[in-house]
Amino acid sequence: MKIYAGNLSFNTTEDTLRQAFAAFGEVTSANVIMDRATGQSKGFGFVEMPSATEAQAAINGLNGRDLGGRTLSVNEARPKTEGTGGGSRGGYGGGGGGGRRGF
Repeated sequence: MKIYAGNLSFNTTEDTLRQAFAAFGEVTSANVIMDRATGQSKGFGFVEMPSATEAQAAINGLNGRDLGGRTLSVNEARPKTEGTGGGSRGGYGGGGGGGRRGF
């Protein structure tokens, strides 16, 4: 089960996040999302736990709790929707020219 962890301190590392969730069960992965341009945390991350029961216990146990001086917002991650997160801008670029030809 994939879990969203928001309102993270900018000092929160993947190890810190993993340790907080490990108190509730096995953690498959822990990722703090970083800004590509600055390399700084965006203040949220995702944790994956194989057991739905343990994941729900982590959500209940950590939501609203303090981690690194910030009050966590923890809930089940929603599926990524199409059309978000950048990607290509189809239809732009290429071609060029246009306008009047043969003059």
